[in-house]
Amino acid sequence: MKDSARYVKRVEESDEDQCFIGSCPGVIGPCCHGADEVAVYRELCGIVDEWLEIIRDEAGTLSEPVAT
Repeated sequence: MKDSARYVKRVEESDEDQCFIGSCPGVIGPCCHGADEVAVYRELCGIVDEWLEIIRDEAGTLSEPVAT
C-alpha cells in the first residue's frame, strides 16, 4: 500500500469557483481543480504521492496521517 493511502484526500465542490477543488489536510492545501470530480481526485492522488516523496526526502519522516 502506498503511504498516500493513509492520508485523507478531499475533493469539494466550490460554488464560487464553479469547479471541484482537491486538497489533502496535513500535506497540501488546495492544489488542483477542474470540472470533473473523478479527474480532480486522480490528479490529487498523484500530487499527494509527489509531495510525500518530497517531504520524506527533505525531512526524512512523514507527518502522521490526518484522518478527518
